[in-house]
Amino acid sequence: MKLYSYCIPIDDGCAPNPFYGICTLNICKPVIRRTAKAGDWVVGVGSKNVKGKDLSGKLVYAMLVTKKMTMQQYHVYCKKYAPNKIPDIRHKHYKRRVGDCIYDFDKDPSGKLLPSVHAIENKNTDLGGVFTLLSNHFYYFGDKPVDIPQHLKGIINQGRGHKSKANDHLVQDFVLWIESQGYVKNHLYGKPQIKVEFKQAPDEEYNCAAIRCKSKK
Repeated sequence: MKLYSYCIPIDDGCAPNPFYGICTLNICKPVIRRTAKAGDWVVGVGSKNVKGKDLSGKLVYAMLVTKKMTMQQYHVYCKKYAPNKIPDIRHKHYKRRVGDCIYDFDKDPSGKLLPSVHAIENKNTDLGGVFTLLSNHFYYFGDKPVDIPQHLKGIINQGRGHKSKANDHLVQDFVLWIESQGYVKNHLYGKPQIKVEFKQAPDEEYNCAAIRCKSKK
């Protein structure tokens, strides 16, 4: 069991996408998506500046990876089992606008980018992750992040990249802590910290590269 931890500079409900009963990581964080396996934990901690608030050192979400598939397989999965994860940027409900199944492999085997939170300059980074991580065992706190206890502060990573091997000695302690707090699994305790404002034209994409993905290597 591994524990991957990283800082989320932009928590907008897309990466991770905690909606509709399953938490998914399908874009950004390509190294984590390539290397994490079912049975590993992925943990996101807050940024130092979220609309003027310092959320560093706080837990934004934690997911136990329960399934891993290629991004192409995830596209097929969403069409059949999770269509609400396919973005509709004009939908009245925000969670439909930030769906993370943003690459259509039917229209283009290399992945056609759908109108979504990403622009074409994000494509190489996204597809470089190869895989999608899914979880039906997660905790999402969003704009109501919780404090990470002192004995687990070592998992906090406020810079770029992520931690994994450095967390090996803390994995069991983290699992014991998160599972003993009485949190309800798969429950959204908060909302995304930031809401994306989409352009009106359905053929245009929101470009988040400058504020999210340049720090998501």
